[in-house]
Amino acid sequence: MPLYGYARVSTRDQDLAAQDAELAAAGCVKVYREKVSGAKTDRPELAKVIRRLESGDVLVITRLDRLARSTRDLLNVLDEIGRRGAGFKSLKDTWADTTSAHGRLMLTILGGLAEFERELIRARTGEGRKRAMAKGVRFGRPIKLTPHQRQEALQRLAAGETQTDVARTYNVGVSTICRLAAASPFEQSAVGHQSAVARQSAVA
Repeated sequence: MPLYGYARVSTRDQDLAAQDAELAAAGCVKVYREKVSGAKTDRPELAKVIRRLESGDVLVITRLDRLARSTRDLLNVLDEIGRRGAGFKSLKDTWADTTSAHGRLMLTILGGLAEFERELIRARTGEGRKRAMAKGVRFGRPIKLTPHQRQEALQRLAAGETQTDVARTYNVGVSTICRLAAASPFEQSAVGHQSAVARQSAVA
């Protein structure tokens, strides 16, 4: 059962020697080291050691904060290790040990608590959204044109102006005018008919 160590410090001024010594004493055949912030998702040495793991191997760290920046991050890493058939243990956090039944139970409970926390957040967010909508708060993309501007823009399109010219007038993107025209074919047709009638009346 080969043991592989992972050691990390946040800045280049910090020393990895203490972690190296602890991991070597724990029996790690190789230690992967890097100096990178735990907040970064791109940790090349961590990715490398996880790819190296095979069934029966164990990834060892000195403390959980050397591996993960949050509960969700920890669970994601442990899931990846588990899919490779490997184990995991933290020397200072003895309960975090997937090679023992007790450790697996504790991590299962931790995963359940994290899921419960996500459900609470989703529920609070949904309730807050409903209350805001009841007060008239609009969600989604902000409306770039007022109803009057929309009508006016459709009239100008029906009169033959290009979408680019109309968009420039209202300081919006051409895609906004394009969506307006596509979403209002009947309205635009009615506007065009009204414009034609007005032109005929003027000629008469």
